[in-house]
Amino acid sequence: MSETTNTNEEKKPPLNGRRALPSNNSNEEENEVPEMEAFGLIPRGFNPKDYLRVVDIHMFKEPHEINKQQHHTDKYYSPKLIVRRGQPFEIQIEFNRPYKPETDQFWLEYLIGRYPQQNKGTYIPIIVGNVLKPGEWGAKIIHKENNSIRLSIMSSATCIVGKFRLYVAVWTPFGILRTHRNSATDTYILFNPWCQQDAVYLDDEKEREEYVLNDVGIVFHGNINDIKSRSWSFGQFEENILDACLFLMDKAELELSGRGNPIKICRVASAVINSRDDNGVIAGCWDNMYTYGVAPSAWTGSVDILLEYYSSKQPVRYGQCWVFAGVFNTFLRCLGIPARLITNYSSAHDNNANLQLDFFLDGEGKVDTKITKDSVWNYHCWNEAWMTRPDLPVGFGGWQVVDGTPQETSDGMYRCGPASVQAIKHGHVCFQFDAPFVYAEVNSDIVYSRREKGGTQVIEKIDTTHIGQLIVTKEVGGDGMMEITEEYKFQEGSAEERLALETAVMYGVKKQTTQDTVYQPQMDVDMEFQAQKAVLGSDFKVTITFRNKSRNYYTATTYLSGNIVFYTGVTKNEFKKHSFSAKLEPSSSSAFDVVIKSSEYLSDLLDQASFHFFVTARINETGKILAIQKATVLEIPTLRIKTQGELVAGKEMSVTVEFTNPLKQTLENVTLRLEGPGVLRTMKKEFRQIPMNSTLIWEVKCVPKRPGLRKLIASLNCDALRHVYGELNVQIQK
Repeated sequence: MSETTNTNEEKKPPLNGRRALPSNNSNEEENEVPEMEAFGLIPRGFNPKDYLRVVDIHMFKEPHEINKQQHHTDKYYSPKLIVRRGQPFEIQIEFNRPYKPETDQFWLEYLIGRYPQQNKGTYIPIIVGNVLKPGEWGAKIIHKENNSIRLSIMSSATCIVGKFRLYVAVWTPFGILRTHRNSATDTYILFNPWCQQDAVYLDDEKEREEYVLNDVGIVFHGNINDIKSRSWSFGQFEENILDACLFLMDKAELELSGRGNPIKICRVASAVINSRDDNGVIAGCWDNMYTYGVAPSAWTGSVDILLEYYSSKQPVRYGQCWVFAGVFNTFLRCLGIPARLITNYSSAHDNNANLQLDFFLDGEGKVDTKITKDSVWNYHCWNEAWMTRPDLPVGFGGWQVVDGTPQETSDGMYRCGPASVQAIKHGHVCFQFDAPFVYAEVNSDIVYSRREKGGTQVIEKIDTTHIGQLIVTKEVGGDGMMEITEEYKFQEGSAEERLALETAVMYGVKKQTTQDTVYQPQMDVDMEFQAQKAVLGSDFKVTITFRNKSRNYYTATTYLSGNIVFYTGVTKNEFKKHSFSAKLEPSSSSAFDVVIKSSEYLSDLLDQASFHFFVTARINETGKILAIQKATVLEIPTLRIKTQGELVAGKEMSVTVEFTNPLKQTLENVTLRLEGPGVLRTMKKEFRQIPMNSTLIWEVKCVPKRPGLRKLIASLNCDALRHVYGELNVQIQK
């Protein structure tokens, strides 16, 4: 029987025994949605026109209209609505007659892919309610006029990123009536770095403008002694680029239900950016033979490459590291993931990830190219993407290395990352994905060895400072170079640097010694770390305790690193470095206190006042490492809210907000906000100064509108102090 007989029928994807539905991994494909879904037999004389009917849907999708303005998507060259998740947007529905909430019932349906399912987040029915919960799907009516209603719709802060189809469904006694398929109402939903509940939330507006909204960048290249730079056009807002980026996820066959997770998206994108093993976007070529293609240095930006790939579906020739990184950056920024392009000068390409580059010399002392497999790149470009890492311990969110250049396989494919920059710095390379490889790129030693006539190897020289001498990216808001070497590694030759290296070795980065020794931890010494409970603005102490259970006398070189972290576990910066030598008497415990002064942390403190400490100690007599990490949070003072007078709807009442300044400094330019839905409109008051230890009292008069249980919420904000809140439940009588 010939194979061509069933070409007319639709190709049915193969089912396997484990799933009821085929995999849903294409945003492009759709299913048929019935316009009339009958509940049973439809009686004669039933006329759908008798019921509420949708005449038109207005999406407010022009660049100057409210949605694209508020969602920072007005730059996208696209006629469709583009919004960011976890933030409300508006649409207007016009019916054939005025909407009567008592009898009419309608809801919205957002669908994505060919097999929409509610539990997978690919079918989202939204009932219209009275309140929008932040970061959860919902809709409420904000305006009614004649036959039309205006809705405010909130999307989930974790929802799938992609292109959704919108239907409006109306309930009738005999069945559900739906609007017909209309691509003009398609809605793109992107990541939202402006939304605190989004995994890619970035707290600095200048950084968001740079790492999400800037569509040009700079590539630093050349070498460590001769740094060159060139511009690169990312073009993430150009026509069809958003569709091309969504196509990349289809190409990588990423399940739609995984497309709300920036970790998964980065991981599959790092594979699909290069053409090795999956026919991805760019074919790499490093041999100067660019026949039948464009030389990597000829590209000026990502747009041509992505559009060519989107139309031809074949790898675009040719790229080298900065081309992969430029296109990857476009992809990330286009979807709303903050991203930047990084250059590492003198980058190690360590084929067996043993943290040393083996250069074998021949009899004359020249490098023997036949047996030397490792290499040093003058520079290598990769990307960093900003996100939380709920899959790792606290402290490892923030910038993650992702690399689309095909160098080595990871889990069977050419891809790399996301790997936490903070984990690489401290040597905690046990955390996924590919941290040992990136650690080697910036930290390898170069070992030059010569083979003697008798076959024995003689090590001639070890160069520990050559690799990863300088790591840079473009500065925020300008074209200059910003050095970020210290984000990746401690000062070359410092005790901390060697400690991080030994920690990395302990966690399984292969580091060959002359005779391969198996890692044996220090069993007879325990180390513990305690942080004193502290209120914001006060000094506190942390205690490192060693228990030496042996009969030996030890000394421990100890290093404490205190970091300020976002509440999501993302590190902002190191505010405390302290190293000391601890003498450990046999069979005894020794405790060492380190005082953390408020002056050390206050200037850099973030809203949530949380710290993350790394402690690493080397037992000098044995060379063994002890490592520990701990997160701790300061107590933030709160606002006190009180009410006076009768709490009755329609009668005047008074609300007071009180706050005592706990810091050892005067607070300046303080803004207080007070709001209570149904009780009072949001009110703002500025205070020039609050001296230390003094109490501020703000009294507000208001007339509550609605009876019932209401909440008053107050917040205080100034440069030195953020995330100061107070709330009070009030019962308003009729």
